[in-house]
Amino acid sequence: MLVYVLKKLAYGLLVLFGVITVVFGIFNLGGDPVEQLVSENTTQEVKDAIRKKFNLDLPFIQRYALYLNDVSPISIHNPTSAGSHVYWDEEQYSGCQILSFSEHRSLMIKVPYLSRSYLTERPVSQVLGEALPGTVVLATTAITIAIVLGILLGIVSALRKDTWVDQLALALSTLGMSGPSFFMAILIAWLGGLYWYETTSLPILPFAVFLLFLTTGILRKFALKKEGVQIGKMSLVGLLSGIGLWGIGILVFGSESALFGVSLNLPGTGLSMSGSLFGVDVWKGRILQIENLILPAITLGIRPLAVIVQLTRGSLLEVMGQDYIRTARAKGMSEWSVIFRHALKNALNPVITAVSGWFASLLAGAVFVEFVFGWKGLGLETYSALERDDLPVVMGAVILIASTFVVVNLITDVLYGVVDPRVRVS
Repeated sequence: MLVYVLKKLAYGLLVLFGVITVVFGIFNLGGDPVEQLVSENTTQEVKDAIRKKFNLDLPFIQRYALYLNDVSPISIHNPTSAGSHVYWDEEQYSGCQILSFSEHRSLMIKVPYLSRSYLTERPVSQVLGEALPGTVVLATTAITIAIVLGILLGIVSALRKDTWVDQLALALSTLGMSGPSFFMAILIAWLGGLYWYETTSLPILPFAVFLLFLTTGILRKFALKKEGVQIGKMSLVGLLSGIGLWGIGILVFGSESALFGVSLNLPGTGLSMSGSLFGVDVWKGRILQIENLILPAITLGIRPLAVIVQLTRGSLLEVMGQDYIRTARAKGMSEWSVIFRHALKNALNPVITAVSGWFASLLAGAVFVEFVFGWKGLGLETYSALERDDLPVVMGAVILIASTFVVVNLITDVLYGVVDPRVRVS
């Protein structure tokens, strides 16, 4: 088992090395960042001073070697000479000495150092550390919504296989998986935070026909004792019929018709189109704004929700056909006990696998969502850094996201090795 863990750890470190190499090459071979940061009237002396401060005056290979030395938790530094490029500055690095090779060379163990921001000269780790909690809160809320709703909808879809409920759940999950996050963010922000912010007017005809069909179904099933009446199916038919009649009425009589123009005013969500977890009030100072979390969390959770629905449905259908389920039913157990005590427990294995990978994906996918909703997190900070050509912050964010993927995958692989002996390496 130890060999298996070490091999997976080596693979993860190799992936991180590749990510760091690619990211450093992309952002350091595209031109001189100093020319993009300063104004046209800046003197050459000032430009040279900036280059020297951030080691931009050195050759590419040397800068790459210094960056690897800074990012690595075990590195070589000069503890005595302040003029050295590998000088151990106590204000920058946090760690201790392991081994001393000479007076000017020592082996250090430290927290990875991601350089400093070009604009604010703050440590990149500090900048990302302030932005990361917002993204973690957003991703955690989104994956929680996806897990709860996804498992419930998957159970309902499996129990109502090949019915309209099942077909509707599959159609919505397919739509959720195919919708790009940036498009869904714009759509939900427009609907929930702009169009439906206060009140909205909806045509009353589809709702009237829906209520008519629903009332008829209830009367036939309970009052008249009619067997085989499916109230849910009649309600859906009524809603679709009302929408169809409303559409035909607009085509025939026009949208201003007195018959088809009657609207129902509904209260809006009251949610802002943009905003972060914390806001600033003139009198109260910094205040918590939980309501701003709702729309971006729903947007970010749509795709994992769709995946969890289909995984739960497929896995539960497979488990429900096993012999031990038939045995439990033959013993007289209630259907709910069979599902929740026996079937669901074994059907959630692929769901757990998906969730472990999706949480890391949400950290990366939050860039578009945070930008659209103005949510202060890692994604918005990365976008702002790209817009201002603050390359160290961008590189640090990419490395942080890649490290999250590697750590989550490593934990998942190790858990596989513990749970399933078939994947262990002898």
